[in-house]
Amino acid sequence: MNDFQYKKNQLYGEKVSLSEIAEAVGTPFYLYSAAALRRHITAYKKAFSSVPHLIAYAMKANANLSVLHLLGKEGAGADIVSVGELYRVLKAGISPEKIVFAGVGKTKDEMRQALRAGILLFNVESEQELIALDEAAKSCGKKASVALRVNPDVDPKTHPYISTGLKKSKFGVAHVHALSLYKLAGRLSHINVAGVHSHIGSQLTQVKPFVDAIRKMGELIQFLRKDGLDIRYWNIGGGLGVQYDQESPPLPSDLAKNILPILKASGCTIIMEPGRSIVANAGILVTRVIYTKATETKKFVVVDAGMNDLIRPSLYEAYHQILPVVKKKRPDHVVDVVGPICESGDFLAQDRTMPEVMPDELLAVMSAGAYGFTMASNYNARPRVPELMVDGDRYAIIRERETHKDLVRGEKIPAFL
Repeated sequence: MNDFQYKKNQLYGEKVSLSEIAEAVGTPFYLYSAAALRRHITAYKKAFSSVPHLIAYAMKANANLSVLHLLGKEGAGADIVSVGELYRVLKAGISPEKIVFAGVGKTKDEMRQALRAGILLFNVESEQELIALDEAAKSCGKKASVALRVNPDVDPKTHPYISTGLKKSKFGVAHVHALSLYKLAGRLSHINVAGVHSHIGSQLTQVKPFVDAIRKMGELIQFLRKDGLDIRYWNIGGGLGVQYDQESPPLPSDLAKNILPILKASGCTIIMEPGRSIVANAGILVTRVIYTKATETKKFVVVDAGMNDLIRPSLYEAYHQILPVVKKKRPDHVVDVVGPICESGDFLAQDRTMPEVMPDELLAVMSAGAYGFTMASNYNARPRVPELMVDGDRYAIIRERETHKDLVRGEKIPAFL
């Protein structure tokens, strides 16, 4: 991660010392690199420049307004899964004509709001949803452009919780039923069949599953066109992995090299939905050591960030590299890095070999830009931490640290108590 490097044993975010930021804003905090965000989205733009395309950033990975605004200025649209995300992305200045609406549980009210906003496409995931969308569009006098999400039954070789393209997945419609559902869509008065969509999973570290899915979807497009349907958009999904530990995931250019011939032959505008690969390695979580302790069998480093701030290690047993913000020559030892939450599952690392640290020292949890703050909670009545962005030698708070008053906003004790 070139944007988070040591200079004279001090870890920097671009050109700003993390120690300086911690002194000014306290800990824990998230920090995102503007340079990394620009570089990562540019890699996609260059890789797919030979075909008409839209990068619909999967904002569930990181929905901060400043992150969205920066990516929008770089030409990105957005992949949303709720009206709350629609509100955020419009607030960030991204055009509704660059928004695709995914998710298995859209309500008719959400559909109507998205239709009135003028979004590009709905990714439809079931027959009942398709009929509901037709009814919602009719009720507000509009036609809904749709791409059916087809499940190609391709194993993405990733964690089962983030695998979405197998037969047992809740997402999409089975490949064998796709033709009949497209025929139904073509008969509905307020549905405009515009595209196809697939997404097989997240944190993909091999190109082959992607290629297998693309081939299946390419064949489907040919069948649909022979049936008279005007397929103009091909949404290939996202899911390209990043390096957290020892992975060697393909780059956008590697992916493009393997699938561009098929995409070009389709004549479609290509939509892709990268999320993690844009933001994961563009962000870190900085935390402070509170205590160290030892039992008969374990050594612990207790820090002020917990599973409510970054749940991936607890939820997925995910690996995040943890670095001292200030390098010192000390022996390595094996520790669990744990937070202050009242749960045994509250950890950022287990059985991790790392240099010895002392109370009050700072640690940087790397590759935390994706599924970090967006999955944060107020568990144990802990205010959510601030988000910051660094751009060269400047940094700014882009979301304030929550206060205790924020924790009870909207709550009322009824008069009968």
